[in-house]
Amino acid sequence: MDKINRVVIALGGNAILKPGQKGTFDEQKENIEISVDSIGAMIEEGFKLAIVHGNGPQVGQLLQRNELCKDSVPAQPFASVSAQSQGYIGHMIQESIKNRFPEKEVVTILSMTEVDEKDPAFSNPMKPIGLFYTKEEAEEFEEQGIVMGEDSGRGYRRLVPSPKPKEIVERKTIAKLLEMDTIVITSGGGGVPVIKRDGLYVGQDAVIDKDLAALSLASDINADVLMILTDVDNVYINYGKNNQEKLEHITVAQLEKYYEEGQFAEGSMGPKVKACIDFAKEGKTAIISSLENGLLALKGEKGTIVTK
Repeated sequence: MDKINRVVIALGGNAILKPGQKGTFDEQKENIEISVDSIGAMIEEGFKLAIVHGNGPQVGQLLQRNELCKDSVPAQPFASVSAQSQGYIGHMIQESIKNRFPEKEVVTILSMTEVDEKDPAFSNPMKPIGLFYTKEEAEEFEEQGIVMGEDSGRGYRRLVPSPKPKEIVERKTIAKLLEMDTIVITSGGGGVPVIKRDGLYVGQDAVIDKDLAALSLASDINADVLMILTDVDNVYINYGKNNQEKLEHITVAQLEKYYEEGQFAEGSMGPKVKACIDFAKEGKTAIISSLENGLLALKGEKGTIVTK
């Protein structure tokens, strides 16, 4: 690959909270410490990093607190919950990196992501967030006006709108910080969704896909690489079948063909692949890889690498 300098990393949810865990602070901090092992290898190689992370389970927990405590503590609006999760997850990542690299400047930017008020997603909530519930529990939430839906056969979760990002509001500040060799943690959970109404930003009850937010950020700041780190080493076609095939170095045209064939589930790999397609069309490099192989993927030795 060509010389790489500026990298936007989309950090998968398993890097923060693993399936089956309760989501205590200590559990999440321990997972992040493990994640920083891999990120640290990239820092040592001199890459300028902007780190985007997920927040689905954390937002779900905060919303649950809203619901359980509403009779004694005023409930906070959805946008505030999104901001809270950005803050405390960012703090954990920032602290872990700073402790390992005390000489490096590391900062968390609480960011907003502008979306279109007329995005059809607002009338069709489909993004699952938070904890899993039984069918009976989901029906109780629905009686309260909360939209619920089954998620991949694993149970029922709250569904919220997931509009497409237009731009990261703080993109210029993020770009300047990277130029100053500062590691930036930003757009957590896709950023706080906002619309612009009469010249003013207004927070929305929605969640932006973090991979699409990372794409928007990578484009906005002219990153060299968009790297989506998840719990698998590569993207596969015919996944789970006898003719399953691992994708390694692939052109954007070929990957787009597979995408249009429906090879990638919308609830899992689909958004990641679509983000890589759109970024690679700009003539840049997009990567999907496991967290453990992040550095090797940047060197072109592991992962699924998408180029024009």
